[in-house]
Amino acid sequence: MHAKPSSVLKFTGLLIVLIGLIGGYLIGKHVQPQWELQYTSMDVKQDDSGLYYIFKGKRTPVDQALEAGGVPTMMPEQVNGKIVIDKDGQYSYVTATKHLGVWSLLPAIVAIGLCLATREPLVSLLIGICTGALMLQKYDLTEEVLMPSLASTSSAGVLLLYLWLLGGLMGVWSRTGATQAFAQWATRTLVRGPRTAKLVAWGLGILFFQGGNMSAVLAGTCVKPIADKENISHEELSYIIDSTASPIAILMAFNAWPAYVQALIFVPGVAVLATEQERLGFFFRSLPLSFYAVFAILSTFLVCIDKPIFIGKQMRDAIKRSRETGMLDREDAQPLASPELRESHVPEGYTPSLMEFVIPLVVMIATAIGTFVATGSPQVRWAFAFALLAACVMALVRGMALDDLMDGIATGLKGVVMASVILLMAVALGSVTKQMGGGAYLVSQLGSTLPYWILPVALMLLTMCIAFATGTSWGTFAVTFPLAMPLAWALANEHELSHPVLYLMVCFASVLNGSVYGDQCSPISDTTILSSMTCGADLMDHVKTQLIPASIAAFAAMVCWEIVVIGFC
Repeated sequence: MHAKPSSVLKFTGLLIVLIGLIGGYLIGKHVQPQWELQYTSMDVKQDDSGLYYIFKGKRTPVDQALEAGGVPTMMPEQVNGKIVIDKDGQYSYVTATKHLGVWSLLPAIVAIGLCLATREPLVSLLIGICTGALMLQKYDLTEEVLMPSLASTSSAGVLLLYLWLLGGLMGVWSRTGATQAFAQWATRTLVRGPRTAKLVAWGLGILFFQGGNMSAVLAGTCVKPIADKENISHEELSYIIDSTASPIAILMAFNAWPAYVQALIFVPGVAVLATEQERLGFFFRSLPLSFYAVFAILSTFLVCIDKPIFIGKQMRDAIKRSRETGMLDREDAQPLASPELRESHVPEGYTPSLMEFVIPLVVMIATAIGTFVATGSPQVRWAFAFALLAACVMALVRGMALDDLMDGIATGLKGVVMASVILLMAVALGSVTKQMGGGAYLVSQLGSTLPYWILPVALMLLTMCIAFATGTSWGTFAVTFPLAMPLAWALANEHELSHPVLYLMVCFASVLNGSVYGDQCSPISDTTILSSMTCGADLMDHVKTQLIPASIAAFAAMVCWEIVVIGFC
């Protein structure tokens, strides 16, 4: 039985709903939208076939470049997505974003506030979407808002990967008893108690460095049966998994991140950012300055060895509860993982095998790494598809009836439906938030009048807010880097800093790390949802217990950046 929410929480939740819906309607009716034009400098090259630039590893031809002087006379919709050339011959990609000022942040604030007040993420996301729809004056929620979002490629990717492939694989492992076999083997050979079980979780988070989502899913799925045996609370486990997933993707950036980011940081006239190769080199040289990622991973390591510094009362209570009572969740928690996936359903007469867990896992990792080496980007869906295929083939070869196998897949799909729906709603809210232009509005408020020494902290705080409100680090990169890098270079030259490139690297690292913090801690982020799902945690319990240690790591990072800027730049 779930505990009934207090009257205060009921009133708070109702108040947030009313503010969101009524406020959204009034804002949509009476607040006039404004336009922001964002110019992203592009490294445009020319060969025999004409002008082109590289973005996300793809070659994009430049068919026609507009003259920058003519842009002010054109409507924003006419220049959106166009390439313009200025009088100095520099090319820029123009993004025209419509926003409603500070009100653009209302849908995200409503969704996050309602999540914190009610612990009901699905309802909270839906109310946030409704608020945004009213502000956009789209009153047919299904046809004008949900259908376009759910029919998108990103939504299809969520269904394919996290519902069918991940759900199917978890269901097959549950049916064959593969995860329990792995847990028993690890308990016999590796794990000697809660501390070593957590170290295994931390090590897997480091091992699966290909990206935030993949790391969260793989590490969480592998370690949960071990952690459950050792009475490690789901809040504690999901924090360890989530706080290594994206931070390690920064520090061990042999993944798709550098190729994406380098296209956003071209600054005309800056030699260290002149070519794609130099921008990639700049990315990797800046990694030692990713202090938030370092502190986040270090803080989880201290939790693993039972030497935490600052983790907050809720996390301490969760650790104490699970060790003393064996309760992995608080009494009225609502874990994202369904009961079907918390226990094994091995058919009578079928003997679980460790290899049924190991071989699909090896296939998955090998596919992800192999496709990264071959194409420059890991094909995560291929990886999960081949792993599911390997798990199914092994089960059939070892004698499992086809009916039992299909029952296992069906159970797996059922087990991740709620988490997948929450993910889809998060995608829909992200789409609405993007249309509201909240990120572009915040970036536009960051002017060149700041003292040079405060810019890294300002960029960190700005990107933390944008990523927390939108649930995406990559989207935050796209709206922040094109302003932050030229601004940092201009301030470095204006103040005649002794080491302008080092200052540029610090500002770069602050955007990178601030975006990861916001993404990691946001209740509407895919990595947060997936960490909760694979670890079996209540989403809002995970969010609340993670905020304090992550925020302390972020504060320590800002202090370190200030020391570097004031002392060495």
